Amino acid sequence: MGLLIFRYMERIIECVPNFSEGRNMEVIGAIVAAIEKGGRDAVCDRPGVKVLDVDPGEATNRTVVTFVGSPEAVLEAAFQGVKKAGELIDMRQHHGAHPRSGATDVLPLIPISGITLEECGELARSLAKRIYDELEIPCYCYESAAYKPERKNLAVCRAGEYEALPEKIGNPERKPDFGPDTFTEKAAFSGATNVGARDFLIAVNYNLNTTSTRRANAVAFDVREKGRPKREGNPITGKIVKDADGNTVMIPGTLKGCKAIGWFIDEYGIAQVSMNITDINTTPLHVAFDEVCRAAQARGLRVTGTEIVGLVPKRTLIEAGRYFLEKQHRSTGISEDEIMKIAIKSMGLDDLKPFNPKEKVIEYLVEDEAEAASRERLVRMTCKGFALETASESPAPGGGSISAYMGALGAALGTMVANLSSHKAGWDDRWKEFSDWADKGQAIMSRLLSLVDEDTAAFDRIMAALGMPKGSDEEKKARAEALEEATLYATEVPLKTMKAAYEVFELAGAMASHGNPNSVSDAGVGALAARSAVLGAQLNVRINAAGLSDRQAADRLCAEASEIAEKAVQAEAQVLEIVNSKIA
Repeated sequence: MGLLIFRYMERIIECVPNFSEGRNMEVIGAIVAAIEKGGRDAVCDRPGVKVLDVDPGEATNRTVVTFVGSPEAVLEAAFQGVKKAGELIDMRQHHGAHPRSGATDVLPLIPISGITLEECGELARSLAKRIYDELEIPCYCYESAAYKPERKNLAVCRAGEYEALPEKIGNPERKPDFGPDTFTEKAAFSGATNVGARDFLIAVNYNLNTTSTRRANAVAFDVREKGRPKREGNPITGKIVKDADGNTVMIPGTLKGCKAIGWFIDEYGIAQVSMNITDINTTPLHVAFDEVCRAAQARGLRVTGTEIVGLVPKRTLIEAGRYFLEKQHRSTGISEDEIMKIAIKSMGLDDLKPFNPKEKVIEYLVEDEAEAASRERLVRMTCKGFALETASESPAPGGGSISAYMGALGAALGTMVANLSSHKAGWDDRWKEFSDWADKGQAIMSRLLSLVDEDTAAFDRIMAALGMPKGSDEEKKARAEALEEATLYATEVPLKTMKAAYEVFELAGAMASHGNPNSVSDAGVGALAARSAVLGAQLNVRINAAGLSDRQAADRLCAEASEIAEKAVQAEAQVLEIVNSKIA
């Protein structure tokens, strides 16, 4: 089950539907319950989506629900939420301050990790089609899901709101992308839903060392994409310039995909530049931070820190941390936690209050701690605990997991030498060379650490197959097929360990030849660990392949393992020759 969860959660999307009900908590509760039930994984009997926030507004008569999960689970959860809203919210009786066109007014899908915006656009289109086909609720597709260029703008899709739907549905140019030709009874009750895909929006405030809202606004106008009105003469009090059509002429700001204003916050006693970054691929958070700092300094101000409102994808902080490390000419081949610390300190994310990534990063909130622990049972142990677990009477972890761990330690040693070399006094001009090697080492180590637990999980699959019933011929056949499949998997996993561990030799060899000479022995030990990992994993390939009925597959896997083992022995000898020559 742990492996299924791991694969299941690699691709994550967020959904932020807005429902046209913000006062009746029973209705809101029923919709949220439908979302949670719809997103439940029937195979594992566990939540497939996680509701992060429910925000009802009485004046707007509108509730914003935020939930995340795998694409499959999110699509089903969203559909069930739309279905329930379409049953409980009568748009003929709806009144509120916010623009709206349906019981489920907007339904955006947002890529978080492992999936592109374009893929989310296709998913949104398929969801809109299903909503109309099965629920008879008309749907417009907007932003990255739009079929027509003008419908990328949500305001175009929602023009006239609910009250304009009878006319729009009957107009070939304005009718929904999925919907009837006439204003049906169902459309009258539920209205129309706007289904779209957009990138993640980051809401962020930059703290300034001033109490002046006007000066904060000036910085905001300098950087926001819209910019400021062009004026004649005095840039503050001069007459606003109009074009031939009477429209205000704007001087664009420096940041694409950014909206910003300045304001004063009583709680903190400072002014801030409040910004929405609507295109984080064009303008990442760290780029916006640097530009606001530049604009503030040009006006005699200083950015003292940054306040993230809501949540962010993990990549936002990782990209920022790597960016600031590179500016310092420091190696980026360090742990994810350390990279995040650099991001937090560089942008002053803890200026006003403590910043805990576990509470602000979406991926961390999605993953249940108990599930993560079950998936990474061994690598989360202490060194002593791992050794004691291995020494116990339990058959797993065994040689396969130990081999993967030895390979991970070999990669770790090579990475350590790269990081020490990157930071060595007098070698400043070579920091990028060693940083790149450290990045490679981190990637190899990460793969091998995952294989520590995957090898034990493969053994568990064999034991599960052996425990299947064998009373009837059908049961015997099913058991034999499951056992063959599990044995094949248990043979392939140590082969993956061999391939990953073999990559350590390139790293160890480069560090032995060109790295910090004071750490050459560490590179040598890394090569020794990698050889042991390869040969140890080969033993597991051979013993597991012996249990395969498909002898052709068994021979193929063993031959591939033998070839890697021979190359590993040669590679180790080459690295040790370099190491011994330098020590001598």
